[in-house]
Amino acid sequence: MSLFKKILVPIDGSSTSNKALDYAIKIAQADKAEVRFVYCIDELSLLVNPEYSGEIIQLARDTGHKILQDGMAIAKAANVKADTNLIDRAGQRLGESVANAAGDWGADLIVLGTHGRRGIGRVLLGSGAEQVMRMAPVPVLMVRGSD
Repeated sequence: MSLFKKILVPIDGSSTSNKALDYAIKIAQADKAEVRFVYCIDELSLLVNPEYSGEIIQLARDTGHKILQDGMAIAKAANVKADTNLIDRAGQRLGESVANAAGDWGADLIVLGTHGRRGIGRVLLGSGAEQVMRMAPVPVLMVRGSD
């Protein structure tokens, strides 16, 4: 009996995110589960300079599509059923976006990378993984990166 049928994997192209992607693929292979890769765009953080905002948002979308397609190629090579979702909702934080995506899709598990920041680094940069963990409607497997 498979424990997980649907695994949601937020990815951003970082080495930490790629490590989580690898874990998710291994779990999906063992459980014959399907994977959904999500890339989240936070438009509010990109609107620093309204003069360039349209170009920056389009660049973020293009980057997101590339990262998602890279994830699909890895899943295909591993014979894991997968699809993608680019989340582009202005004003929505990462934790909320991922939690909503997991609930809407009916995910059984979220697998994501974490830098494991502590102290002032966590205060200044925040913790996307912590946001996801607090808001997730399903279990979360956090994979610690090497950086």
